Order: sequence, then C-alpha cells, then structure tokens
Amino acid sequence: MPARGKFIVVEGIDGSGKRTQVEALASAVSRRGIEFSRISFPNYEGFYGKLVARFLNGEFGPLEAVDPHFSAMLYAGDRLESKPALDSALAAGKILLSDRYIASNLAHQGARVPQETREKFLAWLRDLEYGVYALPKEDVVIYLRVPVDAAHELIGHKAARDYTKLRRDLQEADQAHLAAASAVYDELARQKNWVTIECLDEQSRNMRPSAEIGDEVFAAIEPHLAAATAAKG
Repeated sequence: MPARGKFIVVEGIDGSGKRTQVEALASAVSRRGIEFSRISFPNYEGFYGKLVARFLNGEFGPLEAVDPHFSAMLYAGDRLESKPALDSALAAGKILLSDRYIASNLAHQGARVPQETREKFLAWLRDLEYGVYALPKEDVVIYLRVPVDAAHELIGHKAARDYTKLRRDLQEADQAHLAAASAVYDELARQKNWVTIECLDEQSRNMRPSAEIGDEVFAAIEPHLAAATAAKG
C-alpha cells in the first residue's frame, strides 16, 4: 500500500487568484514528474453543485434571506459527491491539489451567522464535513490574502462563468459579505497547517505579480512534495 498522498488546498476570498495559483502548482508538480490530481469546488455540474449555482444566482432569495445552514449543506453535499475521487487520489499516494475546500464553506457561510453564534455554527459545519461526511483533512492550506476592495475590483474583471450570467454572483456582489468572509478566513488562518501569503504589495498598494506569489506558494508546499517523493522512494 502506498503512503497517503498529500492534500494541498488553495483558499481565499473571491478574486484572490486561487485558480491561477492552482494551475501554476499543477504545472510545477507535473514538471517534477510527481503524480497528482486536481479538483475544484464547487462542481457546478454535480447534483449539489447545480443547487449551489441556483443559490448564487439568487433563485432562493437574497443572501440575507437564505438560512446559512441550508447553503452550507449544499456546498458540503457537493464535496460529499467528490469524496470517492478525493479518497482514491490520496490512497494512491498522489498529490491532491484543490481550488477551494471546506474552509470556503466555513468562511462564507460562517460570515453570515451572528458573531455570538458563529463558533457554534462553525463547530456544527466542521462536524458535518469532517465528521459525518468523513471528508479528508488537508495537509496544508495556502491562504491567498487580498484586501476586500482589491478583490471586489478583480471580480469585476473575471471572464464569463458557466454557472452564472451575472457579472458578480450573490456573494461576490455583496462587499460587506466579502469583508465578513475575509475576517473569518483570517481567524481560520491561525491553524498550524495554514500558510498565509499576502497578495498586496504594502508599499505600492498594488497586487503583487502572480509569478512572485506563485514562487511563495511553491516554497510553502515544497516540503510536502519532498515528503511525498521520499515516501514513494
């Protein structure tokens, strides 16, 4: 039996460049000849992913009208559908790269819960995803930290997406929601397996070049690549 693979997740609020960095990681891992699998959440083609798309398009009502337990269960269900693929990749000893994972649910749906009940909600959601659904835990989470105003502007430059005809979906359009989700991400980032990468240059107040951010991302995951390679050797 091969050693369990390494599960690497890239997180951050909308517009933070997650897809770009996962693509760069996939290319870097491939150049090293390391077996890997890549996944992205939500999967808008899946049963639950289609419901997530409806939620983000406002079909269930405005953001404040949708119970966060309901929306959280849609996102969690989407991951549950992918559990066989996740477990299979890790059992085969592969590097598993994911664009978003459980933390996205914790941040975005937790942000919609009052501060006084947020910890209880987050505990419930962790129990659902890691416990009841037994989804695999991440080895490392790369958190691309971007100021909300910069992220909101970048969202407006995104190419058309298959799941929505809107320029900004329900969560992306609400800057207060993005700010609240960012604050929850900052709290989550205190965990030992998280690495925070600041994407804004503090001096120029401009976004750092994606290649420069990518070098920092790769440096953060390189020990995990080395461990995976050693385990196979």
